[in-house]
Amino acid sequence: MSAMHKRPLGRSRLSVAPLAFGGNVFGWTADEATSFSLLDAFVDAGFDLIDTADVYSRWVEGHAGGESETIIGKWLQKNPSRRDSIVLATKVGKDMGEGRVGLSAKYIRSAAEASLKRLHTDRIDLYQSHDDDGATPLEETLEAYAELMERGLVRAIGASNHSAERLAAALETSRRCGLPRYECVQPQYNLCDRAGYEAELEPLVRAEGLGAIGYYSLARGFLTGKYRSEADLAKSPRGAGVKAAYFNPRGFAILAAVDEVAAGLRATPAQVALAWAMARPGYTAPIASATSTRQLEELTGAARLALDAASIERLNRASA
Repeated sequence: MSAMHKRPLGRSRLSVAPLAFGGNVFGWTADEATSFSLLDAFVDAGFDLIDTADVYSRWVEGHAGGESETIIGKWLQKNPSRRDSIVLATKVGKDMGEGRVGLSAKYIRSAAEASLKRLHTDRIDLYQSHDDDGATPLEETLEAYAELMERGLVRAIGASNHSAERLAAALETSRRCGLPRYECVQPQYNLCDRAGYEAELEPLVRAEGLGAIGYYSLARGFLTGKYRSEADLAKSPRGAGVKAAYFNPRGFAILAAVDEVAAGLRATPAQVALAWAMARPGYTAPIASATSTRQLEELTGAARLALDAASIERLNRASA
């Protein structure tokens, strides 16, 4: 895996392996010891981009947010030599309670300091606006990021959950004001959820030379094949969401195509779904999560899976 081709994150100096680890599971469905094992295995396999957010996992009863960053920070404390082997990405902007929300300059500064403290690091490699904030001028947000970058606390910035219109406005603001620009976008993107990215964001990404790091790359687990019946849905807290989004004729047609391609390549459905995203021109890396080293080995195997043109076309037709 050491020779794995890396992909640039926009015009920044950052480049990453073609798969990112989604840190939303740390401190939620993966306890501290398991999280440490997963992080070790991910880096040992030659991968480097670890994506988290300050809000992970505030949705869990008894959690306040920051649990994922805290675990990553403890892992880095235990393994300080790992820091230069990873690209550490986190986010700011979602509601952390007590008025801590949005992309104002004051809040970005305080949130960054809090994330750096939890992460036990002196820098965030990729700091992302987790949601658009229409109430704060783009100039104010980007100036706050510029200050953090000038202080060496942030290396590059990105945008998550932004429309093409608002992302384009932010890029124009950066040009006009001489401010750092968003170097990547983080959209929802997978075989089942293509239109939102491909119709508007992708043309902008390719025209501006941005990176693209998609979340829900396995459609909340549906594309792994583990949800095939009503009985399967009861096995996970995500079951209700999976049913609402993907238990329909189109969803099952896509899954059938994934199964067909997987069987022909002696791969798993999850590997095929991730390899399809990795093969998308101009796409940087899908984000995927695992809660066991066995799951992680399956996911990282997707980077070694080369889909032929016929397989990609089969998947494209089923998911069009």
